Amino acid sequence: MIVANLRKGELVVLDRLREMVRLGAGLTPARQLTPESQQRAIDCLQRFGQRLRGMPPSSVRAVGTNTLRAARNGAEFLFIAEQALGYPIEIISGIEEARLIYQGVAKSLACDGRRRLVMDIGGGSTEYIIGIDGNPLQKESLQMGSVSISLIHFPDGKITAKRFKHAVLAAQTELEPIENSFRSDAWDQAVGASGTLRSVQKVISASGWGRDTINLEGLNRLIDAMLSAGHMDRLSFPDLSADRRAILPGGLAILYATFNSLGIRAMEVSDGALREGLLYDLLGRINHEDIRSRTVAALASRYHVDQEHAARIRTTLHHLARQVLPLHGIDSEIALQWLDWAAELHEIGLDIAHSQYHKHGAYIIQNADLPGFSRQDQQLLATIVRAHRRKLQAKWFKELAAPWDEAVKSLIFLLRLSILLNRSRRSAPLPDIGLKFALGSIELFFPAGWIDAHPLTAADLEIEAGFLNGTGMLLRYS
Repeated sequence: MIVANLRKGELVVLDRLREMVRLGAGLTPARQLTPESQQRAIDCLQRFGQRLRGMPPSSVRAVGTNTLRAARNGAEFLFIAEQALGYPIEIISGIEEARLIYQGVAKSLACDGRRRLVMDIGGGSTEYIIGIDGNPLQKESLQMGSVSISLIHFPDGKITAKRFKHAVLAAQTELEPIENSFRSDAWDQAVGASGTLRSVQKVISASGWGRDTINLEGLNRLIDAMLSAGHMDRLSFPDLSADRRAILPGGLAILYATFNSLGIRAMEVSDGALREGLLYDLLGRINHEDIRSRTVAALASRYHVDQEHAARIRTTLHHLARQVLPLHGIDSEIALQWLDWAAELHEIGLDIAHSQYHKHGAYIIQNADLPGFSRQDQQLLATIVRAHRRKLQAKWFKELAAPWDEAVKSLIFLLRLSILLNRSRRSAPLPDIGLKFALGSIELFFPAGWIDAHPLTAADLEIEAGFLNGTGMLLRYS
């Protein structure tokens, strides 16, 4: 965990806390987190939560990576983990993890226009990114990590040349599909990030096998020394912490395979990584430079959204929402942000087919790589888009985390009404429409005579009343 303060537009680190929990070591072959591994994580999060106590939720970001992506009981664990920490925990995709890692690394290095390969070995996945300055160009996340490779190939702690060879081959097999795109002729500088690579660099430097960088000669000498030790318990390298010993063999196998497969001769090690990337991403949100808005705009362009119609929907949404927000403890500005994104993307499914396009759009949002969005974010946005027309089903809302499981209903009602009122897709302005939300009911108030002059809108409202009635919501208008 990193705690930082914003001073004159710059982040100043105040505190760093680190505990080696190795949650991935508690993932069974059936992809269930063991009670013991969950408890280690909960204890850690409770200690971290004490340090964060009193901080507003908008200034804290906590993320889960590969192990929580893979765990079948991850949702149950996440509920308890959030209670222990006292703040929401987002699960991010491997590609989003790669983007954040690159952002953390890029901020720690000079902007010199060089193409960089950034590598980060995690517990269950390894990320590779090629970028220039602050712009990531290619991102990949491979299913191999220092914990998972160590558990598979060195389960009892014994280290042999044969086992290490098999571990390297397993890593090279994972690397094979990306090898051509990430080889040394595609970049000018290789940079490593996070704990495993920092530990390797420190051991090589302290042993006198290299300076400042991880070089191939030093890497080979470290591997030879590890094989000579023969067991994890006998690894006694300078600057290698006790909690790193059990995962060093797996990390070295991935690193050695990467050097060979991608043609790396030397790799610098960065101070920045995922945590720093999260800090800068959070800073962007605070400064109203949310990458998620750029992602939504890019997705809308890709799927040929009618921008004029989306703008009409947003105008109506803001007019109606201002009369009823805030709702269910959701900040009004945040609620409007989600409504804006939904208005922008609610018709992207039309690029696939008109029939059931709301389902197509929701599928795209749920499954695409969307920079800045966590899995929970994508599920929330997909739910709003999925529910913007036709029948509503209560089960969609139950799958969302609180308070969104309740708040999303009101956002969906607002979006549905805004779309209905703009069904003609004409630029003629709507009248001043009043809106009132009450327990179990929605009331719309039109200027005198307007509804009588617009019978098609009245018919649409009757149909909508039938859909909402299925959710226990009464729609009235006058």
